[in-house]
Amino acid sequence: MRPEAVASAGRGLKDFLPALLQDWQLADGSGASVLEAFAQRHGTPLYLYSAPLIERRIAELRDELPAGLALLYALKANPHRDVVAHVAPLVDGCDVTSAAEIGIALGAGVAGHKLSVAGPGKSDEDLAAAVAADALVVIESLGEARRLAALAGGRRPRIALRINPPFGLAADARMGGGPRRFGVDSEAAPAVLAEIGRLPLAFEGFHVYAGSRCLDALAIAEAQRATLRLACELAPFAPAPVRLLNLGGGLGIPCFPGEAPLNLPALGDALRATAREAARVLPDARLALELGRYLVGEAGLYLTRVVERKESRGRVFLILDGGAHHHWHATGALEGRRHLHFPLVLIGATEDRATERVTVCGPLCAPHDTWAEDIELPAAGPGDLVAVFQSGAYGASASPQAFLGRPPSAELLTDWPARRAGTRPHPHQQLQETEHA
Repeated sequence: MRPEAVASAGRGLKDFLPALLQDWQLADGSGASVLEAFAQRHGTPLYLYSAPLIERRIAELRDELPAGLALLYALKANPHRDVVAHVAPLVDGCDVTSAAEIGIALGAGVAGHKLSVAGPGKSDEDLAAAVAADALVVIESLGEARRLAALAGGRRPRIALRINPPFGLAADARMGGGPRRFGVDSEAAPAVLAEIGRLPLAFEGFHVYAGSRCLDALAIAEAQRATLRLACELAPFAPAPVRLLNLGGGLGIPCFPGEAPLNLPALGDALRATAREAARVLPDARLALELGRYLVGEAGLYLTRVVERKESRGRVFLILDGGAHHHWHATGALEGRRHLHFPLVLIGATEDRATERVTVCGPLCAPHDTWAEDIELPAAGPGDLVAVFQSGAYGASASPQAFLGRPPSAELLTDWPARRAGTRPHPHQQLQETEHA
């Protein structure tokens, strides 16, 4: 790909954009024709998910994880049924949050006892589905524990108690520390554990989720150590030995200027030390991580075409056929970001194109529907193809696709780019391309 096509759009992204271009075969331009063929065959806007890139990320992660640690895939990141079916044999279970996600996971071949059902405000339908599947239920309140026991119909559902810790993880979305809707406050946990012990529930352990999308390996490692210390403090109050300690997740991927990839080897070293300490102080407990974005986020591209180029009082606007209704997070609509954008590139820009400064927008009649403001790209016009990186997580399913009555995006799991030599094969046979609107 022409260097100007990416250097300007990726200004400030030097720490991770070159690797993305290499992964998607765009550094040398060879992938541009493949992406154009996908777009012509399936239309735009289109989410493209790469099975080989998912496999590679999980293999790299497995190489750094302590032996025996359970890796769970968080369906909330990307519940597309083909993605779930592809990931399922590569992990030890799935984190789900609703009856619908339980159904997706079961349909993808995940055994019910390998599901962990989390999230505040579970409905009776969610709890009943969890019981029917023999899933582990992550209890978020004493009231939820009582409802689960009443719905169990004589069974003893397996549970873990989610703890709202007295610490948090500095990241995009704080999910621990301070007043939170998530879990039971750590100081209230002993009393709640005593009440749970009187209910027909099978206690297995604790769940702590301190934060999300963190790129600081040392911060994640410290949160994991603090989680272990907290579990040790609460273990004497538990109605049964602690057999599970879910450390949550929080591993992020870089999306914005100035960010750098997570130092996975450093995190792996720290986590192995934490695992050794856990084996000493909680000998019956298995550690677990639940990850979504980190497993599939970098394995997704969002393809969208330029519908119109227009000028307004000295500014150039490129209007695309895809926008915030398909990719809420990337446009910044959810966070209210300005001037921070996911990396995007113009596909197939030729050497003779001049560059210009543009603002890239979606088609919605809403001011927040903006992909990037005042960036430099090769001059583009109607029909040109744009690719947005880091689009494998919190995309189609996390966006208001029905807004303004516009059609939903297509989603496609593909066996491209080809696996690198030496990459571990997937347990399934060769993947067949499948598409679901």
